[in-house]
Amino acid sequence: MSAIDDLPPLRTVIADHGLVAKKSMGQNFLLDLNLTAKIARQAGDLSACDVLEIGPGPGGLTRGLLAEGARHVVAVEKDARCLPALAQIADAYPGRLTVLHGDALSVDPAAHLEPPVRIVSNLPYNVGTELLVRWLTPPDWPPFWQSLTLMFQREVAQRIVARPGGKAYGRLAVLAQWRSDPRIAMDLPPEAFTPQPKVHSAVVHLAATEPRFPADPAVLQQVTAMAFNQRRKMLRAALRGLRPDIEARLDRAGIAPTRRAEELSIAEFCALAREVADD
Repeated sequence: MSAIDDLPPLRTVIADHGLVAKKSMGQNFLLDLNLTAKIARQAGDLSACDVLEIGPGPGGLTRGLLAEGARHVVAVEKDARCLPALAQIADAYPGRLTVLHGDALSVDPAAHLEPPVRIVSNLPYNVGTELLVRWLTPPDWPPFWQSLTLMFQREVAQRIVARPGGKAYGRLAVLAQWRSDPRIAMDLPPEAFTPQPKVHSAVVHLAATEPRFPADPAVLQQVTAMAFNQRRKMLRAALRGLRPDIEARLDRAGIAPTRRAEELSIAEFCALAREVADD
């Protein structure tokens, strides 16, 4: 494996700092720096962009992003054990890496980022879906980011790009495809990680677009969450707690109350969200 920079191999970094991956933090480290550089390239030309990275761990993807020319990387890391390793990277790339110690669900990195911004992360498994939903459903659009290049369990990646009618189609597909163009950019086997997870992983690239149909993001999120939480039920039953007159609202949206969530298109979910929001 050829080096992408002058820093020590990641196995050495992990050994030097005693960085055993913690399951409680959803950690699985990528050690192949050529692979992390390949992931970074899926985000496109980063030379004129700031990049937000969540959960850098020992810095494998961080090094890939910097080696591929990212203008500036802001990395949010919860695990204090990783900070010395990340400080080494910051010293090797002067002025191009800012490390924020904290929980990605509560840290606001906005003050450290200059547009245009792209988010590139090997997301911790335990917070990845929640972060994605937050990035897709801000009240104002366009968002602060141009694109998302994110690693998930392959099952989650397939849910993001799923089409109506299948078992994988659900809330993530509706929210992702409503405001972005998602595609699976590459697959990764378990052996690419340390420790090896029991599942395959995939990198998903989502480019922000104009919303395809008008809808309030908070209402759309609520409607899809309730509808798919009881996806085997007819919509009139699954959404009963949403509005007392839900059948009438379904009718006004042009949706038969006897249909099920996985049958609805994104356009129909947005139409329903508009009806639900209408007082």
